[in-house]
Formats: sequence, C-alpha cells, structure tokens
Amino acid sequence: MNAGVVSTLKAIEGCRVLLGLQPRCSYSTAKAAQTLAFVPASPPQDPLDVKKLQDFLFSSLRLFVITGAGISTESGIPDYRSEGVGLYARTDRRPIQHAEFLRSARARQRYWARNFVGWPQFSSCQPNAAHLALKKWEMLGKLHWLVTQNVDALHVKAGSQRLTELHGSIHRVLCLSCGDQMPRAELQELFEAFNPEWRAEAHEVAPDSDVFLTEEQVQNFHVPSCNKCGGHLKPDVTFFGDTVSREKVDFVYQRLAESDSVLVVGSSLQVYSAYKFALAAHDRKLPIAIVNIGPTRSDPLAVLKLNSRCGELLPLIITQ
Repeated sequence: MNAGVVSTLKAIEGCRVLLGLQPRCSYSTAKAAQTLAFVPASPPQDPLDVKKLQDFLFSSLRLFVITGAGISTESGIPDYRSEGVGLYARTDRRPIQHAEFLRSARARQRYWARNFVGWPQFSSCQPNAAHLALKKWEMLGKLHWLVTQNVDALHVKAGSQRLTELHGSIHRVLCLSCGDQMPRAELQELFEAFNPEWRAEAHEVAPDSDVFLTEEQVQNFHVPSCNKCGGHLKPDVTFFGDTVSREKVDFVYQRLAESDSVLVVGSSLQVYSAYKFALAAHDRKLPIAIVNIGPTRSDPLAVLKLNSRCGELLPLIITQ
C-alpha cells in the first residue's frame, strides 16, 4: 500500500471534524435505514476511491459541480432511474408532462392533490452529508459553481450560494398568467382552507413531493387560483417536456467557461439539459469526474468514475 493511500486511510476517521460537517438533525438507526430506502446497492467504500477523488480535487482550482437526484436519495427523496428503487423500477407510472399540465384542468387537479399530500414529508427533508460537503468546498474556495437538476432546495437548505437550480424549485409557486410568485408553504395553507374535509392516504411516494392517489381520491379536491388575476398556479419547476430558459442556460455556460474541472454527483445525466454541460466541458478538454451508483451517459467522457454513495464519499475529501 503506497504512502498516499495510507495517509488517506488515516484521514478518514477524522476528516468529518476537519471539514466541520455536523448533521442538521440526528438520526436513529431506524431513521437512517428509512432514508437509505431509495439508495441503490453499492459496493463498500474503497479507500483507493477516496484517494482518487482526493487527487482530482487537489488538482482542481475552480471546480464546476453538477448534481442530480442521486445526491438527495440519502435524504429520503426517491429518484426516477435508480436500479431497483427508482420510480421507473417500482412502477409504470410516469411524471406529469408540461403540455398535459397546461391543457388539462383534471391533470392540474390530480397533480396538486398528490402534491398536497406529499408536501409535509417532502418539505421536511434535510440536506445530507453530501450537500454539506459541497457547501464546505464552496466556503473553502474550491467549488466555483454548483448546478443542480434537483427541485428539492436541499442545496439552498445546506447554505450553498454559488448555485443554479437548473430546473427551478418546487418550494416556489407561480401564476401562469401574471407571473406572480408565492412560497409553496403558503399555498399549502390555501389548500387546507379550500379542502377542510378532504382526506387522502398515499399509496406510495414518488419523486418531487408526488404520491400515488386513486382517481376517486382526487376528484373532490379543490385547487385555488391566483389571488391576483385568477390564473392557474404551477410549481416553479421545469416539467418533463418543457425547456430551461435561454438566459439560465447561457449563465451556466459562462460559469463553466470560468472553471477548470467538472464533478458530476448523483446523476446519470440522461436528461439533455444537464448532459450538454458535460459535453461542453469535454469539448473544452476539462477533466470530468463522476460519483454515481450505476452507469451514466457521460462515462465515456470521464477521467474518473466512482460507483459510490455521494453522502459516504464526499465528506471524506479534504480540500485544504
């Protein structure tokens, strides 16, 4: 075993203290098992992998990070594509499409009823060790910019500031007619006022504050309109079938142009809106490292691919 690996092994035990990563809430063994329910199986953490990622980070001065749903599964939020535990593996149900939400009052009613039931649990989810590690890297000047595909606001809760929420945030709601915005928590209060007798029990949880309800459960749910213009309300997120604004994409490209390396965390990059930044990085000959359980679309572009849990590996990296 070489000296680098030995030093990494010695660092593992104490590196959480060095990074100052303290969890925002304590978890019992039962709670920990519950939050890992949506994390696919992965091999035990290899100290050699820690050393490889450590070396990659040491050589990076302006790191550009792309995160996906795989970073939030350890916070108890399911994803779509993980083998065996993702939505697509557990059911034939699919997320709502942008066009369907716009054209169908019934689709909007179904979406908001399910979202209303799922919101208390979803909104209570907290950032895990991987989110906090990335925030620490930002504080130390290692992370130049963070782009997340997630709409769960866990990076915001962790304190990240050099951040672009590529697909928006489900913690905000906007009016499709006048553009007025409100916090999602405020809309929850309106739902309760509009549906004082309505009750429903979820059959199964899905990504992004969604749950499974029957058509019978949904049919009597009342959805409020915008209190300024009467327009339809929509979460401030990019639904499947919609596109990210040109202004936001150009902004992210500018941050990528200022960077010298790319780290992909918890994403298969199957969605082109994020994959195109990996392609652009490769065209610029920037080194790309990937931490994700399972294959990704960008594996052929990467100089390093680690099949590891984000929350287990990232806190072990010392960036000073």
